[in-house]
Amino acid sequence: MFVHIHGGDLEASPPALLKEVIGPNELHLGRSPNHHLNFLEAVKTRGKTFAHEEVGHRTATMCHLANIAMLTGRKLKWDPVAERITNDEEAQRMTYRPMRGEWRLT
Repeated sequence: MFVHIHGGDLEASPPALLKEVIGPNELHLGRSPNHHLNFLEAVKTRGKTFAHEEVGHRTATMCHLANIAMLTGRKLKWDPVAERITNDEEAQRMTYRPMRGEWRLT
């Protein structure tokens, strides 16, 4: 899938994917017609934006995984709960870098 951000047009491979109908009991994500206005509304109401931090995190994760798959040339299996690649230790090591100096996560 490819989204032309400013025009809102979609591309898919295969193109027939865009004709698929999402059933009533399937996940419906919705759309934000104006991200800037949505952000300002969230500031005013102290609510969440349409593309909030979890959406950003998951989107960035998919991009990183696609890059790792291209670099390794292998198919990867991803566990979204554990947030780790389960079928390729070399690829899993590419999901993080060692901390420098005294930095650490607790």
